[in-house]
Amino acid sequence: MAVQSVERAFLLLRTLAQGPLGVTDLAEKVKLPKSTVARLLAALEAENAVTQMEAGGAYQLGDGLIDITGAASGTRNLITAARPHLLELTDALHEVAGLSIIDHGQAYYLDQTHISSDIQIRDWTGEYSPLHAVASGLVMLAHLPADQQEECLGQPLEACTQWTVVDPDAIRDRLAQVRSLGYAWVYEEFVEDLNSVAAPVLSKDGHPLAALHIQGPAFRFPDPDLAHDHGLAVAAAANRLASQLTA
Repeated sequence: MAVQSVERAFLLLRTLAQGPLGVTDLAEKVKLPKSTVARLLAALEAENAVTQMEAGGAYQLGDGLIDITGAASGTRNLITAARPHLLELTDALHEVAGLSIIDHGQAYYLDQTHISSDIQIRDWTGEYSPLHAVASGLVMLAHLPADQQEECLGQPLEACTQWTVVDPDAIRDRLAQVRSLGYAWVYEEFVEDLNSVAAPVLSKDGHPLAALHIQGPAFRFPDPDLAHDHGLAVAAAANRLASQLTA
């Protein structure tokens, strides 16, 4: 029974990683009795592995998981330092904010905020994505040494959606634009109906330490008149984090 409970608890966590859910919807997705799901959620909440967004509302992944993943990857200090900046971006732009690094040649997501909305954004924490297909990957790739950029662009580039840019020359042009503007937009290139903007967190010698991003549903994000302002806001937050980390 103890092993079964652990297996079921991880099933709930993996399901919640795709976005917040209420007890009833979660029970339907994992095909477990509602009473069992409620009991497991209560135990996970006590360990801060999940949190309830409001009384009687949906559950989402909690900060307790960040403690574990951060300790395992040696990035806990980065996550702790970045969290206030992510929350500030979410408060200002009313969309989900996230933190990523380069790991094994891909963008690896370390943390993500949540918002109360009818349209829920999947929690990408702990997952990987191709550098060329996501805004956070592009802004970090733009500041890698030229030989590392070419190594990445010399490999077969996956088309995640019909809008993914996979032409190496076109990506090189985008990387030059990133270095000029300080941020990058990606429009439905990694996931359909999802847009994002990111900026790099750079070391004193210009090496990418991480990236901050904001993402939201394509139908509302961005407001075309505010796209540049949103990019500047993310870049400013990334610069503040960089100053904090390199002080």
